[in-house]
Amino acid sequence: MIALNTSAVAWVLFALISIGWVSYFVLNQLSARRELGSEVEMAPNRKPYYDDEVLEGRRLERMQILGVLLLITVVVGLPMAWAFEPSRQAGAKAGMTERFRWWGEELFKPTAELGFNCSGCHGGMKATGGQAPYAVTDPKTGEVKSVTWYAPALNTVFYRFSEEEVRFILNYGRPFSPMSAWGSPGGGPMTVQNIETLLVYLKSIQVQPEGCLTTDNFVKDADPFVCDGGTVPQTNKTDIQSAVDAYLTQHPGASEGEALFNLDLASGAYSCARCHTPGWSYGSPGVTAQGAFGWNLTGGATNAHFPNEQDMITFIKNGSANGKKYGVQGQGSGRMPAFGHLLTDEQIKAIVEYVRGL
Repeated sequence: MIALNTSAVAWVLFALISIGWVSYFVLNQLSARRELGSEVEMAPNRKPYYDDEVLEGRRLERMQILGVLLLITVVVGLPMAWAFEPSRQAGAKAGMTERFRWWGEELFKPTAELGFNCSGCHGGMKATGGQAPYAVTDPKTGEVKSVTWYAPALNTVFYRFSEEEVRFILNYGRPFSPMSAWGSPGGGPMTVQNIETLLVYLKSIQVQPEGCLTTDNFVKDADPFVCDGGTVPQTNKTDIQSAVDAYLTQHPGASEGEALFNLDLASGAYSCARCHTPGWSYGSPGVTAQGAFGWNLTGGATNAHFPNEQDMITFIKNGSANGKKYGVQGQGSGRMPAFGHLLTDEQIKAIVEYVRGL
């Protein structure tokens, strides 16, 4: 690829020119005569120079040939430099992105490897979901107990949140969860540049959606990530369906919407219960859909907020972008993820029908 080879070509040319100059210097020194005699005889302005026959003969022809070669270099080189400039810039951008990705990977590593231990909670370097120690307080008794919090997968985070929202969460954390503020704007230890390089690394580990023929068709610069020429197919569709089937086996008589709402902890990145059922995130769920990070969905509150079922389906598909209104007197804070790229339309409809019947 030209964009990635221009630097190599430039280094080769630099090496050839350097070798040429060194060779010229060495040969010139070897061919020089050692003058003997007084300083007057050794002075350059006292030496006889070339006569007219030499100056206007072979030497002049050599200089003319050299001038023509230099002219050809300029005439050919400048258009080539202009033509390859976009490729050079693309190569520079690719190199910068790779450096940022590597720096972000170093930050993501465990503390023992001099990282900030993101991998310790989120399931290793591929961030497929993991566990984090946490302490919760019982609101009724005031008892404090240690729990294991199930941290969400980050290899699909850009399908659920915009880059702006992920940056916000990294900077300011998630209140009432083990996710503390990591960015300096929120009082954390990471600089603004650290957060940006971490975002680049997280983009590099996002899973490729089903339906993309090649990696080249998968646009990671898009928000959310897309496949060229069409809508984004659902990600990990097979894994979600397997989790649904397992739930239905364990809970005979449950609907598909209920299964999707209450997916097990291993598939927690897609579970509505993670945010809408108290205690779900640490394996001690309370009343289903009674509210935790997200609002209470029981007692008819959902139907009052979304009188139109289709509006609720659209909201779940697109999430609550900052400042955008939704439902009845609702305004998005950006905290509601978008699930349109993770679940099919039929699955979202099944969830909505389940929730509206609570």
